[in-house]
Amino acid sequence: MTQRTIEDPLAAARDALDRHAWREAFDLLRAADERGELSADDLELLGEAAWWAGEMDACVSARERAYAAHLEAGEPEKAAMQALWLVRDHGSRLEGALATAWFKRAERVLQDRPESLAHAYLEMMRARAAHLDGDYERAVEVGARAVEMGMKYGDPNLQALALVYQGMAMVGRGDAEEGLALLDEATVAAVSGELRPIVTGMVYCNMISTCHELAEFRRAGEWTEAARRWCERQAISGFPGLCRVHRAEIIRLRGAWAEAEHEARQACTELMDHGLPAFAGDGFYEVGEIRLRMGDLAAAEEAFQQANELGRDPQPGLALLRLAQGRPDAAAALLRRSLEEIQDPLLRVQRLAGQVEVAVAAGDLDTADRAADELETIAERYGSDALHATASVARARVLVERGDDEAAGAARRGWDLWRSIDAPYEAALARVTLGLAYQARGEQETGELELRAARSSLEKLGAVPDATRVSELLGEPVAAPDGGRRVTRTFMFTDIVRSSNLVEAIGDDAWEDLVGWHDRTLRRLFEEHGGGEVDHAGDGFFVAFEDPGAALAAAVAIQRSLAEHRRTAGFAPQVRIGIHAAEATDLGHDYRGKGVHRAARIGALAEGGEILVSEETLAAADGGWEASEAREVALKGFTEPARVTSVGWR
Repeated sequence: MTQRTIEDPLAAARDALDRHAWREAFDLLRAADERGELSADDLELLGEAAWWAGEMDACVSARERAYAAHLEAGEPEKAAMQALWLVRDHGSRLEGALATAWFKRAERVLQDRPESLAHAYLEMMRARAAHLDGDYERAVEVGARAVEMGMKYGDPNLQALALVYQGMAMVGRGDAEEGLALLDEATVAAVSGELRPIVTGMVYCNMISTCHELAEFRRAGEWTEAARRWCERQAISGFPGLCRVHRAEIIRLRGAWAEAEHEARQACTELMDHGLPAFAGDGFYEVGEIRLRMGDLAAAEEAFQQANELGRDPQPGLALLRLAQGRPDAAAALLRRSLEEIQDPLLRVQRLAGQVEVAVAAGDLDTADRAADELETIAERYGSDALHATASVARARVLVERGDDEAAGAARRGWDLWRSIDAPYEAALARVTLGLAYQARGEQETGELELRAARSSLEKLGAVPDATRVSELLGEPVAAPDGGRRVTRTFMFTDIVRSSNLVEAIGDDAWEDLVGWHDRTLRRLFEEHGGGEVDHAGDGFFVAFEDPGAALAAAVAIQRSLAEHRRTAGFAPQVRIGIHAAEATDLGHDYRGKGVHRAARIGALAEGGEILVSEETLAAADGGWEASEAREVALKGFTEPARVTSVGWR
């Protein structure tokens, strides 16, 4: 800890908040709080730091105390603002009675007070409440009033949040285009750096959630990329919780399944840490979807069951899993029950698409026809390209089975739309239907060309079951890669750390060039030492080596190359490296198992410029590596500790 931190811990905490070092700020503020040094304003900072650090109990406690302290100091407007934050905190934890009580407190505190910025925030929260209650007309009206008040007081954060609730209410009442325009306006302010980080997260999360509901995947993808760039500029690892689940869905749609699973699993951990298990079910469902596509049926089953246990309906994923297991009757029953319970048109879309697949497989074309009809009605009402693509492919599936020549036209519309959205898996499946449609009307050669092109796309994605099914349709049955083979590998995780100061020093353009050099250099060194790149998510790599010695040699070469670049060019990123050898399941395109997660956790404990390796892995490596004395560490998600050591490379 620096001398400044020792002399002025509160200043150090504020500096950490400015750097978005949330955990550091939380620890400093909590220590100061234990010494009785925090004012009411400082307690507000403690609450915000705790929120970002995932310490929700501490967050709520700090805000409750800030509320009381402001009241005692004769600052009712500040007290009301803390009460409104507590409305959000309790609402996100599904504690409706507590949220309502704090809202009433805010109203009572501001009653008979001259109009102020706090009154404007209260109005914005009224718009939010009306939206959540489904009173869309009132939400639009009150939201517009809150926007005007935000302009009056010159508060861009308030304006953006009010625009969000006004826009979401417009979408809810059926004015999707107008509502999304307001959400776009709020989000561009957020990702341009005009708002507080916590407000930026709220705006982005509401935008991405609305896009998710409307299947506006192109818009969601554009804003997700913009938000990623904002996070990099701000040295923020991403917005926690449910936002990360929706981001994982967009990444999965783009075909980056390993990165999407990493994002979804991180969201599950964050949501459980935040005391939000109900929302964690969405994260587990997303993991199940990814694993199902990859052909890992056991892992998909486990993820869907976890989602179900947390209260998330696991359909249509679980039903499609049952279909893949050769149980169409069970699949049909699951979807029938789910559709009976879910009435929201947008929530029915994926279940209806799944029902078409299951019904076609079972030869129940009447059920498939009715589901396709409803999908077309929903697509016409809401109008997004993804909805039209889903409806077109569903209709084509039915028409192919009925031998209708119109099937090819419907399949091509779906294929074109999925391609325009940049959804390679969905586009490949639409192309399979297109190939079958051509074959059904006697154009065998054209149909085979489409099927082969679709299979190539599916193979690149790692969609082994679907690629195998296409081979069988072509009369070329092949054995799927062994997805259950147990192997022993040495896993390496790398990650750039503490990049914000360097970005600030050299600028965005130079940073982009430096990251490009980093990626090229590490990939060259992986290859030179026999490592196979498994995944590249954000600033980090996941690499598998045949033996520990090769992994350690690669790690040392990486750190020395970075040090040399720092010496000659004046700067280079700080990279942490974690290494662990373990048995895992080789899926051909990925590795799965407890050992992989253990390696990742070890990597997360390393400091910048450090190579951290498990003690047993170092012992198994040849070469007499210089290393520190082993120490015992706790690994998040594991009950048993690990013994790790730092390998010298200088």
